[in-house]
Amino acid sequence: MNESAPVLQARALVKVFGQHHALRGLDLAVPRGMIYGLLGPNGAGKSTTLRCVLGLIRPTSGEVRIFGEPLQSKRLELLRRVGCLIEGPTFYPYLSGLDNLRWLGRLAGGASEERVQTCLEWVGLAQRGKDRFKGYSTGMRQRLGLAGAILHDPEFLVLDEPLNGLDANAARSLKDLIAGLAEKGRTVLYCSHILDVVERICDRAIIIAEGQVVADAPTSELLSRGQEKTLEAVFHSLTRAEDDEVLAKEDEKSAGKSIFARYLHRRSSRREGPFVVLPCAALLDEEVALEVLTDELLEQ
Repeated sequence: MNESAPVLQARALVKVFGQHHALRGLDLAVPRGMIYGLLGPNGAGKSTTLRCVLGLIRPTSGEVRIFGEPLQSKRLELLRRVGCLIEGPTFYPYLSGLDNLRWLGRLAGGASEERVQTCLEWVGLAQRGKDRFKGYSTGMRQRLGLAGAILHDPEFLVLDEPLNGLDANAARSLKDLIAGLAEKGRTVLYCSHILDVVERICDRAIIIAEGQVVADAPTSELLSRGQEKTLEAVFHSLTRAEDDEVLAKEDEKSAGKSIFARYLHRRSSRREGPFVVLPCAALLDEEVALEVLTDELLEQ
């Protein structure tokens, strides 16, 4: 492992869905110990980028490296060191938040009861941990998702709109938590539409439009480019304001899901289990997740 290498490096990523080019030779490098913002208008390719760098989908061409190692050849080994919160978390509805985290702890290779309780406290759910997930509000579900993402103390954290559904107090607490993780040497890739938050907490940001990089620089440098000295002004000057809803829907339909993901979706529709499992190694590696599910069935 090359300690001097970026935590995440994507080279010349191309992803084509039918006739739609979601990514057009995108390059990305996330240095260690940094909060790195990923920005772009709707349909710019942000979600596709996240899926490619986490192995959820394969790029048409290009390469992804995590911790200096190629993702495709060492996927499970590398993703054990990654935590992610992507597109809103879903857990077992009939289990409590506490029991859901305990289950995720098993998938992540074991998490102590102390660690589970600590993560609940960090996201402000210590008093509601024994409540069933199905009774959680949108903001509470989002906070439990973040607790699940950091449960195994990952070196690299990928967060997609982590403040969705949070009130002002909860949002401030989670921003402080994310900043604290970076201070401890953790690396965060932070994808959000809330530009003032990115402006305040991100050390560096990349802006993409139509699947290509239009800016990649320290946040302070980006702010110096705009007359109004705000990230919002710079963002609007670099991207086109257009309606990409049709393209976004085509992207979602074309991306597809693995056989295992469809299996989990069927379980979820029958209220038998979650659609998304948050520890990356468990979410992305079918063999590990199936092994855990098999153990679960044998215990019943």
